[in-house]
Formats: sequence, structure tokens, C-alpha cells
Amino acid sequence: MRRLNRKKTLNLMKELDAFPKVPESYVETSASGGTVSLIAFTTIAFLTIMEFMVYQDTWMKYEYEVDKDFTSKLRINIDITVAMRCQYVGADVLDLAETMVASADGLIYEPVPFELTPQQKELQRMLQIIQSRLQEEHSLQDVIFKSAFKSASTALPPRQDNSLQSPDACRIHGHLYVNKVAGNFHITVGKAIPHPRGHAHLAALVSHESYNFSHRIDHLSFGELIPGIINPLDGTEKIASDHNQMFQYFITVVPTKLHTHKISAETHQFSVTERERVINHAAGSHGVSGIFMKYDISSLMVTVTEEHMPFWQFLVRLCGIIGGIFSTTGILHGFGRFVAEIIFCRFRLGSYRSTLVPLPDGHTSNHLPLITDNSTH
Repeated sequence: MRRLNRKKTLNLMKELDAFPKVPESYVETSASGGTVSLIAFTTIAFLTIMEFMVYQDTWMKYEYEVDKDFTSKLRINIDITVAMRCQYVGADVLDLAETMVASADGLIYEPVPFELTPQQKELQRMLQIIQSRLQEEHSLQDVIFKSAFKSASTALPPRQDNSLQSPDACRIHGHLYVNKVAGNFHITVGKAIPHPRGHAHLAALVSHESYNFSHRIDHLSFGELIPGIINPLDGTEKIASDHNQMFQYFITVVPTKLHTHKISAETHQFSVTERERVINHAAGSHGVSGIFMKYDISSLMVTVTEEHMPFWQFLVRLCGIIGGIFSTTGILHGFGRFVAEIIFCRFRLGSYRSTLVPLPDGHTSNHLPLITDNSTH
């Protein structure tokens, strides 16, 4: 009884077989079929390698939402060198919402030579090349996001001590914490002094001939400091053509949450528009000589996430490639063989021309006459 049940089960499973086996005695091989098979296997191998490379790659996904965090502080990371002595310049932030000067205690004034060392010039030249490429190819920003990690750094290499070169510039570096509202970070002549009715710098003791706001922005970023991320103003260098010259940078800051396989941080991206002009009150160009960075905070927040293709999707795509190539090459091979047989058959039929054979009853026949022994004589 059990054997009978097993036999019925096996017969049922055979009926459900969707892959019937053809005996080898009924299989006919051909040179054209072998050629098509070789092309199919080569194509499958090539596309499989390409698909595996796509599977290993990642892409950045951008999501946008309204920034609801208004209570936290905004960090500004600064590293700027001005071609003036440190006792002649002052840097601070004017908060436009509260019309007050933010504390600038986190900034360090370091006397340095304005001229860079050869190693530092090489890094600055590299940053300028990257900045020009980023303006042309925006997709490179994704590469920078994915390659950023905490052990890397885009800061200038340390300067070697050179006693022959006297410090003729001032390096202002450090960080500030300000409210998340529009503000104005500026470097101008004289130190900032507290004033109950506004904002002032003690510049009366500095002569106009000593004004020189040629500057180099080695680094400027907002939010958490992430070494490896290249910001729009990194590597910027401006040379003043006049003593009374104003440099303005209009910055729009966008809060950004960055989540990659190497790092997860809350930082800020920003775009910038530059303008510079000479202060000449007689010609109607009013203002104060110096470097002014006016920033505004965007109400939108961007979440940048590095995504990877799931393994199951890779398997589905791979099966689709293999099955699709086998089916397509089989159809093309069958169609080509069918066309070839039709063409060859027409050539064969054309080689035998039909002749009219008279019949005894007066009719004619277009069949080919039979070849007999008497016809050969």
C-alpha cells in the first residue's frame, strides 16, 4: 500500500515537472548554435561583472523637510589669514535678530607670514582645482560626502619655522557659537568695543596707508567640523587692489544631516555670492573697508543618506539578465535559422525550372519529366 502511494506521488510530481528532459538522441547540435551559445555566455559574463560593480556602488539620497530646531546654537568654524598685523584688525559677529555682538572669545589671533610655503601652496592649488570642478560637475559633491571620514583633513599642513620671514599677517582661526538667525561675521580695522547704542570698532589709531584686506580663506564651515568635507570658500584667496577695499560674501546656510557608511553627523551646506568694491565716498561708494560675511539660515533641512542596493534585488536583476539573454538569443537563433531555411529553399527551387509535358488527351503538365533509360539515348 505504501509503495502504491509512493508511486502515485512520484507520478504526480512528474506531471508537475515544468522542465521536461529531452533525450540526448533527439538533440541536434550545429555550428550556428554553438556560435550563438558562445556569444550568449560571453554577454552573460560581461553583464554579470557590470551588475556586480553596480551592486558594490552606493548613491546618495536627498530628503527635504522643514527645520524645526530654532533653540540650538550654530557653530561657525573659521580659519582666515588677513594681510595686516593682528593689533590692527578685529573680528566679531553681529546678530541681526538681537542687534548685538556675539562673543568672539573662541577666536585666536596668530601672527604669521602671508606668503605660503611650497607645500601649503600645493594644497591650496589642489583645493582651487576641486572648487572649479565642483562648480561644473555638481555630482562630485556626492563623492566628497561618501569619501569623508574623521581621520582625513583638508587643513593646510603646518608651517615650518623660518626666522628670516617676519610675520606680516594675522591668522584668525577658531570657532564661534551664534543663534540660528541671520548674522554678519566681519573682519575690519580695529578691535570691537562694547557700545550701548550699536556696534563700533576702535580704528582711529590705524592709518589708511596700513589698510590691506588681502586675505586667504583656508577654511569656513558651519555646524559640526567634518575633516574631509570641502566647503565652497576653502582655498579662496583675494588680493586687494586698493587700501580702502570691501570684500563681501553673501552666504545661504542649509542645515544638513549626513548619514554615510563612514560617518554620521549634523553639519551645514552653504552657497555663496561674492562681491568686492573700493570704498570711495566722493564717488558714492559708501561703506567700511574690511571682509564681511553675511549669512542667512534656510528654513529647509536636508537629510543626505548613503544607500546600497539590497542583495535580493541584486539576485533578481542577475536572474533577469541570465534568463533574458538565454531567451533572447534562443529566439534570435530560431528566427535566423527560419529565415536561412526559407532563403536556401528558394535557391534550390529556382535551380530546377518547370517544363511543359504534352499529354495524350491534349493537356499539358508542368511536372518534371521522368528520367528513364530510353531518354538517355
